[in-house]
Amino acid sequence: MRTILLTLAAFALAACDSGTVPSPAEQAELRASNPVVESNEVALNADGLIAGPEAFYFAAGQNEVEGALARTFGQAGDSSDMPDCGVGPMVSSRFPGGLIVNYKDGSLVGWLWEEESTNIGVTGDLRIGAARDSIEAEPGFAMIEGSTLGEEFAIGDRIGGFFEDGAVSALYAGTQCFFR
Repeated sequence: MRTILLTLAAFALAACDSGTVPSPAEQAELRASNPVVESNEVALNADGLIAGPEAFYFAAGQNEVEGALARTFGQAGDSSDMPDCGVGPMVSSRFPGGLIVNYKDGSLVGWLWEEESTNIGVTGDLRIGAARDSIEAEPGFAMIEGSTLGEEFAIGDRIGGFFEDGAVSALYAGTQCFFR
């Protein structure tokens, strides 16, 4: 039970950010800590995302992130206002490959990935469609007991996901508008 509470507390802390935009040096560090990304690829991680050659930590400006993702995938297919989120109003944009990017007050706060795609990846071996047993073997794996959203899991304290039919059906990091 203690592990579950610590995991949930870590997710709550991960949902908060300082609201500061990372410096160019911090952006370079983010790029350096991730695999090389081609101009039509996106790499997701616990701290933000990389779209083509551009890296963004959570707290990066919405216009900059949207611009980089548009250069990578084309314009967002759908944008949604989410006025009733627990953290306050948010906006999300959906891009090809099942990538949903969340913004609050004009800043990147989270991502959710829901479809298999050859142009999107997560740092490490995490991917949509990965077999449950391979994910359970990942360091830091823990099921989120009592989740009302389905078979929810955590990898470490800042990336989460869901299983459906024995495979990963979604992955997320940062602030989400989940109603639990």
